Amino acid sequence: MGLYDRYVLPRVIHFACGLKPTMRQREKVVPGARGRVLEVGIGSGLNLPFYDATKVDKVWGLDPAPELTRIAGRAARSLPFEVEFIGLPGDEIPLEDGSIDTVVVTYALCTIADTSAALRQMSRVLRPNGELVFCEHGAAPDANVRRWQDRLNPLWKRLGGGCNLNRPIPALIEAGGFRIRKLETMYIPGWRPASFNYWGSAVPR
Repeated sequence: MGLYDRYVLPRVIHFACGLKPTMRQREKVVPGARGRVLEVGIGSGLNLPFYDATKVDKVWGLDPAPELTRIAGRAARSLPFEVEFIGLPGDEIPLEDGSIDTVVVTYALCTIADTSAALRQMSRVLRPNGELVFCEHGAAPDANVRRWQDRLNPLWKRLGGGCNLNRPIPALIEAGGFRIRKLETMYIPGWRPASFNYWGSAVPR
């Protein structure tokens, strides 16, 4: 890992993912989490203020980047529920089958290398009545924006720590073994190639 990845990129991610339009999106979905929660790609903990402490028993935060989870750990100290961090990627979830009520994933499916494997793991740990709550940016519906997403994606991916601009989020979630129950979309304020958002909920098939 180079100096950029270790020292610069975590701060860039924390800043970019904490902009007001993105935080408003987090506020739409995260309060829906309940019970025993697994957050995949917890990063610097930007979702933590939005959990409803009256509904959440515990949050497991999965992320392979210690530079980011150190920031999240500081935010977690003031919360009225326990947060346990797991330093692994999304396709390695060391929790028992059917042990989680809600999986939360926000702005992480753009970066996970093997989304199908990660989503199968999320499905495995969910209880029969469990739910995946998600919010992601991805492929835009407008052809001209998609063309820019495709052109810029190789450079963006290198500079953004593996983030992809052009992933078809609903198709990826369904390919990972989920049935989408609720889906909303819109361009949020910001740079259009990175601002088309998908959010909602899904259940294992």
